[in-house]
Amino acid sequence: MRLLLVRHAQTASNVGRALDTAIPGAALTDLGHEQVARLVARLADEHLDVVAASPLTRAQQTAEPIAAVRDLAVMTLDGLREITAGELEMQTTAQAIESYRRVITGWATGALGAVMPGGSSGHEFLDRFDEAVRTLEGAGARVAAVSHGAAIRTWIAARCLDVDAAMVSGRGLANTGVAIIEGSTCAGWQLIGWLEEIAGDLT
Repeated sequence: MRLLLVRHAQTASNVGRALDTAIPGAALTDLGHEQVARLVARLADEHLDVVAASPLTRAQQTAEPIAAVRDLAVMTLDGLREITAGELEMQTTAQAIESYRRVITGWATGALGAVMPGGSSGHEFLDRFDEAVRTLEGAGARVAAVSHGAAIRTWIAARCLDVDAAMVSGRGLANTGVAIIEGSTCAGWQLIGWLEEIAGDLT
């Protein structure tokens, strides 16, 4: 399968650096809608069988135009949600952001038993994201899935072969950035490359 993991476009929470991970979450900004329009053009040559998204508003708003130009409906998968911030939800302090980063960096490098304060463990996150990916494998050979920055990077670090987990977990992924993945759950996943436009924030 060819899997395009797409980070949603910009929201006010990105601008304010808030740990916005709960449903429904912030909507796209005006710039976010412009980013989506450019993303649709960037992906124009990609044949897609399926367009999926997390249930968060920003992911749905990013996915809908990608699907619409292909006469597809958006498949909503709960497993594509962002890594929940738990007790850190909507906090903006450097300390809160560093606490969130520390946990997900630990997951990416194998410390899956670590628990987000008031949230889930790495095992729980990967179980739900893996389930979403398996659903997508059964739905089509070429798929775009709109998810979230920390979720995408952490899953890639944990599941893609020959990937430097520390490097991936530590890199940013711009709003509407795309990670291109190929392979399968059985044979393993390869990170083919990144397609990005502008610098973005965390979630």
